[in-house]
Amino acid sequence: MTKTQNPKQYDLEDRTLSFAKKVRAFVRKLHKTLSNIEDGKQLIKSSGSVGANYIEANEALSKKDFIMRIKICRKEAKESRYWLRLIDMQSDPELENTRKELEQESTELMNIFGAILRKSE
Repeated sequence: MTKTQNPKQYDLEDRTLSFAKKVRAFVRKLHKTLSNIEDGKQLIKSSGSVGANYIEANEALSKKDFIMRIKICRKEAKESRYWLRLIDMQSDPELENTRKELEQESTELMNIFGAILRKSE
């Protein structure tokens, strides 16, 4: 039996997909203020972009292309963390706990993509 793909790639693909889905569920629960609507849109875009760019990185045509895509993954994870910090929880402890968990996940994803970059360059 030959191994065609590294199984950890798929673990990270699943993890980034899960992150994007959790963000979407979180945004649906937010209070519908003008700022939360706009910040939520940005958060949804950046959280989905993390996984989409990781899939692109796995299909990269060159090492340079792979590195560029991984840098975008890290950038989008960092941007997701930024938008999570801007969201107004309106003193809702349940939403605040979810926000903190998502912020932690975005930080971990940033660190993972940073480690991939260091090993690839």
